[in-house]
Amino acid sequence: MKKNRREFIKKSAAATLGFSAMGSLGFSAKSYGNILGSNERLNVAIAGLGRRLGAYYEPISLAKNNVNLMYLCDVMESQMTRAANNFSKRIDYKPKLEGNIMKVLEDKEVDVLINATPDHWHAPGTWLASERGKHVYVEKPCSHNPKEGEILIAIQKKYGNIIQMGNQQRSAPESIEIIKAIHGGAIGKVNMAKAFYSNARGRVVNPTPAAPPEGLDWELFQGPAPRREYTDNTWDYNWHWYGWDYGTAETGNNATHELDVARWALQVDYPVKVSTVGGKFHFEDDGWTMYDTLESTYQFENGSVIQWDGKSRNGYSTYGSDRGTVIYGSEGSVFVNRGGYKHFDRSGKLIKENLASNNEGGTQLGGGGDMSTIHVSNFFEAIRGNEEQNSTIEEGAVSTLLCHLANISYRTGESLVCDPKNGHIQNSTKAKALWAREYEKGWEPPSL
Repeated sequence: MKKNRREFIKKSAAATLGFSAMGSLGFSAKSYGNILGSNERLNVAIAGLGRRLGAYYEPISLAKNNVNLMYLCDVMESQMTRAANNFSKRIDYKPKLEGNIMKVLEDKEVDVLINATPDHWHAPGTWLASERGKHVYVEKPCSHNPKEGEILIAIQKKYGNIIQMGNQQRSAPESIEIIKAIHGGAIGKVNMAKAFYSNARGRVVNPTPAAPPEGLDWELFQGPAPRREYTDNTWDYNWHWYGWDYGTAETGNNATHELDVARWALQVDYPVKVSTVGGKFHFEDDGWTMYDTLESTYQFENGSVIQWDGKSRNGYSTYGSDRGTVIYGSEGSVFVNRGGYKHFDRSGKLIKENLASNNEGGTQLGGGGDMSTIHVSNFFEAIRGNEEQNSTIEEGAVSTLLCHLANISYRTGESLVCDPKNGHIQNSTKAKALWAREYEKGWEPPSL
C-alpha cells in the first residue's frame, strides 16, 4: 500500500470523528467512503491467535469488507500454523506469519491491528499500534487496570485513529432495538439492572515451575508484565486464573459484556459506590488463585443500581440463561442477551420478544458469530468513514472500569467510594494503589 493512500484513509477517517451525518466540510460519512473507492483495501494484522480467532474468519474473508490479511502473529508457533491452516479454507492467499508483534507494528503497510492477545497486552498493544498510525480493534477487556483505560481514551484523541473494543453485543440488531425502546420509555423509568454469567468451568492444574513449552516466546508473552519464571500451563488460557499479572478474573473476562449492556440501558457512566462479596468456592485445592464466585453492586449518582452475579464454576441458570442482563423499570422489565430479548409488563406478562437467529456463543470457549462479524465490520466501515462506531473506546473503557472496580473491591475487601465524574477511588489508599500496575522496565505506558 502506498503511503499517500494510507495517509488519505487516516485523514478521511479522522475528519469524520465526532461529526454528525454532515461533517464540517459538508460531506456525509457515506460520502467519505465513496471518495475512498472500492479498491481501497485495509491491510490487517491479527495478533493473538487463541480462542477468539474464530471471531475474525468471516469478517476478514467477506468480500464486501475489502480487507487484506497481511499478518498472523502469535508468541506460540503452533498457534500461527493452526491459524494459517484455518484461514486457508476461507481466503485464497497466504498472510505472513510473524511471532513478534513489534515487527508487525513497524510495518508501515499495516493499517489495522486486531488485538486478541491476553488481557495484559490489550492496552499496551493498542497504544503501541496507535502511536504507529494503526487503527485497533481490541478484545475485551480493553485494559488490565483503570489507568490503562484512561490512556486509551487519551491516545485515541491524540492520534485520531479508530479504536473499538470487542463488546459485540453493541452491534446486535435485537439489542439495539430494545435499548432504543427502553430509552424511549418502553418500561417506564429504568432504575436497576441485573447482569449475570453462569458457567461450569472445571478444575485447573496447579501451576508448577517448568520450562516454557516448545515454540513459545515466554519473554514476549510477558511483555509489559514484571518478569517471573514460567509455570506449567500458564500460556494456554489459564493465565486468566493464575494471579493478577496477566488476567482480570472472570469479571474482566466476561462481565465486561453484560455490564456494558446494563450501562447502555441505564445510560450511566461512573458509579459513586462499589461493593462486592465472593470467594473461591469450588475445587479449593486446584491452581485457580482468584475468586470463582462474585456479586458486585454499583450505585450511581442518579439513584440507579447495577448488580453483577458472576459464577464461573457453577452452571446453574439462575435467571433462565447462562448469561444476560435483566433491566427493571417502573412499568416493566426486559431480559436481553446474545439470543435476543423479551419484554414484560409490570405484572410479568410477556409483551414482545425478538429472538435472534445468530450463532454467537454463550459461555462456551471460542469466538465467532453474527454479532462479532457485524461488530468487526462496523469497525472497518468506521475507519473508512462510512459508519459511526457502534461503540467507541470511551464506552468500552468505562464498562471495563466497572470490572476493575469490582476486582479492586474484592482484592482489598473494601467498599469503594468513587468520583462520579471519572470513577476515581476516593476513600482507600490501598485501593488507589491498584489503579495502575507495575510494568517491566522499558514497557512503561506513554505520558499523555
